[in-house]
Amino acid sequence: MHSDVSLARFKQFPRLMWVLLFGAFITRGSYYMVWPFLAVILYQKFALSATEVGLVLTSAAVISVFTSFVGSSLSDRIGRRKLMYLTGALYIFSFSLLAEVNSVSGYVVVMTLCSIATSLWRPLSSATIGDIISDPKTRELAMQSMYFIVNVGCAVGPMAGVWFGLTGEQSSFYITAAAFAVLLVLLHWGFGQQRQRLAEAPETGAGKPKVSRQQIMSILMQDRLLQCLILANILCMFIYAQMDSSLIQYLTRAQAPDLLALISAMIFTNALVIISSQFMLLRLMAGYSLTRRIQFGLLLLIVSQIWLALNPIDWFWGWIGAVVVMSVAETILFPTMNVHIDRLAPDHLRGAYFGAASFYEFGFAFAPLGGGIILDHFGGFWLFMTGAALSVLVIYLYGILDRLPRPDFGQQLSHREKSA
Repeated sequence: MHSDVSLARFKQFPRLMWVLLFGAFITRGSYYMVWPFLAVILYQKFALSATEVGLVLTSAAVISVFTSFVGSSLSDRIGRRKLMYLTGALYIFSFSLLAEVNSVSGYVVVMTLCSIATSLWRPLSSATIGDIISDPKTRELAMQSMYFIVNVGCAVGPMAGVWFGLTGEQSSFYITAAAFAVLLVLLHWGFGQQRQRLAEAPETGAGKPKVSRQQIMSILMQDRLLQCLILANILCMFIYAQMDSSLIQYLTRAQAPDLLALISAMIFTNALVIISSQFMLLRLMAGYSLTRRIQFGLLLLIVSQIWLALNPIDWFWGWIGAVVVMSVAETILFPTMNVHIDRLAPDHLRGAYFGAASFYEFGFAFAPLGGGIILDHFGGFWLFMTGAALSVLVIYLYGILDRLPRPDFGQQLSHREKSA
């Protein structure tokens, strides 16, 4: 019965939704075929230290966090379709340049452009799903499907790169550019059916109170529970992002055997575990509170960090085992974080709260720099033991959440209406 309902909901997806899903697959697949190997390319071509590589990656990521914030609001004014075409063009341009650039300063500029394109695309896709699917349960299935298909792309991309002998080759960035060119053609086809509906979409929210970025900051200053949650999740993201940057740098510098095959296998394993266990774990843990689920995920994260710290550099399957444990933790933690924010947010401030949640990305942004500094000065063992220690701190922060004060939202809303 449940599968019939799900199948019926899948059939409700408009043509553009299927284009977005296919786009998520080909773009993330081609992106992960090459992007995680940038740390290797920067080290091998320019002999940069782990800190310098981290600084390059962090600079690009920090800029992209702010771009994501601005881009989401811009799409309400100029329309999703135009901004998606512009973002797609930026993707093609920046990844084509990345295939040709041959200086450190060139890499900094081009990688920043790539990060901006990526950070714009994600919220635009999510906002478009909200525009084209009105039924809440169908929209939730669409969001879950997007998360699922992104991980399928992450799994297939690195392995396809190895099979085709492209992984780690700078010229393979052209594949990402070509994937986006194909997607732009499909988008034009998909938007053809949705154009009228999307043109009307901004007006559908006209009756809701608008919350400016200044008001978001005001809410952040008052809601101690939200502040604590954001700090906990920034730390969580910082720990996870080490897999994309510092772990790869550590393996590169320690001259791990079969390096490119190992990196690809780890990324593939991470995505495969998420794909195979996402819905099963959600079902198994449905009876537990959000905090309990998150604390269990964090315990698994601690185990994975200690495993990474102690794993011999030449034990291939040891690295894969640690990634399996970390991936199970991720499968529990990441969807639960979004549900947590959704439950905390009052209806009239939902957009503001999800906007505030984008600050989680600072954990990803500062991970390459922070991890690079620890790697340069203390080594791989202490990098991962730091991750374990931070996981303990996150468990503590989640433990005190319910004791923290929150603002009176009803009073705040009536005050805003009066001032309007």
